[in-house]
Amino acid sequence: MKPLNRKAYGHIAHITGSRMGPGDHHCHEGQAEIATVKTRDARDLVTVTVKLDGSCMSVARIDGAIVPLMRAGYIATSSRFEQHQLFGQWVYQNQQRFLDVLVDGERFVGEWLAQVHGTRYALKHEPFVIFDLMVGEQRLLAAECVHRLGLAGLPSPALLSSGGAYSLDKAIAELETPRHGELDPVEGAVWRVERNGEFDFMCKWVRPDKVDGKYLESVTGEAALWNWRPE
Repeated sequence: MKPLNRKAYGHIAHITGSRMGPGDHHCHEGQAEIATVKTRDARDLVTVTVKLDGSCMSVARIDGAIVPLMRAGYIATSSRFEQHQLFGQWVYQNQQRFLDVLVDGERFVGEWLAQVHGTRYALKHEPFVIFDLMVGEQRLLAAECVHRLGLAGLPSPALLSSGGAYSLDKAIAELETPRHGELDPVEGAVWRVERNGEFDFMCKWVRPDKVDGKYLESVTGEAALWNWRPE
């Protein structure tokens, strides 16, 4: 069952030079230029954040109830994977925090960092880092998302820039400094463009040498590695 009758989250388009996987796609060249070279005018706001490496999960408020969801839209506790089961348990344990800041129809989307995928973390915060606040397919403003997270005491991705276009070279240089306790090279960065006070588009860059899921047990043949796990 998919409580939202859709996926909980899709895919963010890549800018040129980003490492792409199966099913990924490039953003339009004009969008990449707005984000990284020059905005159209003062009505554009470009926000750049660190891209984290985990499992994309969501927390939705549906008919007054908090529901933990996988990216595909299924309830997290229906998964056969332990990391998703742990997410569901963690959400239910923290459901009051989500009830306090989400209204019906809204959902938070973020990276669940409990299990190591392709980047190891010595986490300095909770294992769910939220990067989007959505209603249906509509994204709310980044500032509203950060405001809600602040009220709930939940982490968001580290901010690299907010204002005009932000070059890829600057982003790459900034990513040399770990901000979330990364023990491996930081995966990349995400550009979010808002115009006239509304969401416009997003694009991202992933470092070319990134290997997806290289620490997963299905790849290594060994036991799973964890950044966070309840005692």
